[in-house]
Amino acid sequence: MKKIGLFLILFGSLATFSQKKQAKLSVYTFAEVEKIHQQKPKPIVVFISTDWCKICFGMKRTTFKNSEIIQLLNEKFYFVRLNAEEKKDITFLGKTFVHKPSGNNTGTHELVEELASVNSKISYPTTVILSSAFTIDLQIPNYINSATFLKVLKKYSVEKT
Repeated sequence: MKKIGLFLILFGSLATFSQKKQAKLSVYTFAEVEKIHQQKPKPIVVFISTDWCKICFGMKRTTFKNSEIIQLLNEKFYFVRLNAEEKKDITFLGKTFVHKPSGNNTGTHELVEELASVNSKISYPTTVILSSAFTIDLQIPNYINSATFLKVLKKYSVEKT
């Protein structure tokens, strides 16, 4: 009986130590970014998606779970998730952006149009990098895998420092 108890304790402690603690991605709202940006300016990464977009969901489950990406986003950027069909008003940089209905229970948020429009079209997902001066530096439509996104973030953070 002692051997079984000792075995369970040893096995349990090994199982606990072998689990790697996953870093948590810090996600902000536009209001929070605007406030904390005054004390510590950093570029902003905005991930624009919808609830129905399977590619967006895939990117959330893969790219934004990568530990290197999480670390880089937490250290060098402010990260904001924006649902393109958000119905709440968002005030950012002194302007209030609203949801614009386009049919029964559908529509697009004005802030999405402002940030993600490329040639008057919006793709989901779109990842936008705003400079610390709040100008659009980069718009990346569609899925970005972890390796590509890591390269973009590293290059951008080196160029802007």
